[in-house]
Amino acid sequence: MKVILKENVDKLGKIGDVVRVSEGYARNYLLPRNLVIIADENNIKEMNHLKKSMEKKRQKTVKDAEAISQKLASYSCTIARKVGEQEKLFGSVTNADIAAVLAKDGYQIEKKQIHINDHIKQLGVYTVSVKLHPEVTSQLKVWVVADKK
Repeated sequence: MKVILKENVDKLGKIGDVVRVSEGYARNYLLPRNLVIIADENNIKEMNHLKKSMEKKRQKTVKDAEAISQKLASYSCTIARKVGEQEKLFGSVTNADIAAVLAKDGYQIEKKQIHINDHIKQLGVYTVSVKLHPEVTSQLKVWVVADKK
């Protein structure tokens, strides 16, 4: 029996794939869980149309992410922290701190998109990667300076 996948199914395929499965597997597992639809002529046409529209949407998302990446490449943020002896920070600078500074400057980037290689526990300049899209990653400079207060 040929079916079209509505969800990603392990060891079977991805969304939109037309696969051949046994009738029992389709009837007893896939169809009741709403993971597939039967591959008839109308459903195949509809799925092809959905694939085209999803591809256009994905391309637009990638284009927007690349535009933000260009802006972030020339941007650097400064974070002021209290320091102790030998310029060690009290605590560390986290991805949430960086996301807050970016939000203040108008960038809507979630903290889970920011990836710090090592813990930032000293003053200095650090390069942090920001994953804007699965295909687009940008580098951001973070300056950690001593708080003058």
